[in-house]
Formats: sequence, structure tokens, C-alpha cells
Amino acid sequence: MTTVALPLVFLLDAVSVVVFATFGRGAHSEGLGIGQVWGTAWPFLVGLLVGWIAVLIARRDPARVRAGVVVWACTLVGGMVIRGLGDGRVPHWSFMVVAALATGVFLVGWRALRAAVSRRRAV
Repeated sequence: MTTVALPLVFLLDAVSVVVFATFGRGAHSEGLGIGQVWGTAWPFLVGLLVGWIAVLIARRDPARVRAGVVVWACTLVGGMVIRGLGDGRVPHWSFMVVAALATGVFLVGWRALRAAVSRRRAV
């Protein structure tokens, strides 16, 4: 992976987190203004950044599925911890399940699809 592609991969992940936050707010008929979506997304974006730092320190290709699992786990755990610290309570279990599934599909899914296409082209 070239250094030019790294910012694009990070941008794809960041947009995925914002889309997750937007869909979540929409599903609950909450406001979709920039500030409102930002209020939901920023804890997960901090977790995303932590995951990316971990992957880069480990010198892994961030576009690979294994790196995506690390990025996903950090995004999810970081987002939940920051949200919990912000309002002083543990997020509801149903939110944790939905967030885990949605962010997993977004952050690991595109990497798995990319890997499958690459394997298919190699055959």
C-alpha cells in the first residue's frame, strides 16, 4: 500500500463512522444536523484514531482485514468508553450490540470485500 492510499483508507473509515452515527440518529428520529451527528460520532472517531495508531505502530497494512479488526475493536470500545464517561453510565446493551454489528460491517466489511476481490482476481 502506498502512502498516498493511506489517507484515502483512513477517510473511508472516518466516513463509515459518520455514516454509522447518522444512521443511528435517523433510526431514533433524532436530529441530523452537523453538530448533532458530530456529538454522536466523535467518541467513535477518537476510538478509530486509536485503532489506526495501533495498526501503524505495529506496521500493519491498514487496508487488510486483520488490521480492520483492530481498528473496529478500538473504535467500538473507545466510543463506548468515551460515551460512558460523558454521561456517567454504561451504554445500553442493545446499543452496544447494534454498534458492534454496524461498525463491524462498515470497518471490516469493506476490507473483507476487497480481500475477496483481490483473491478472485489472482485466480
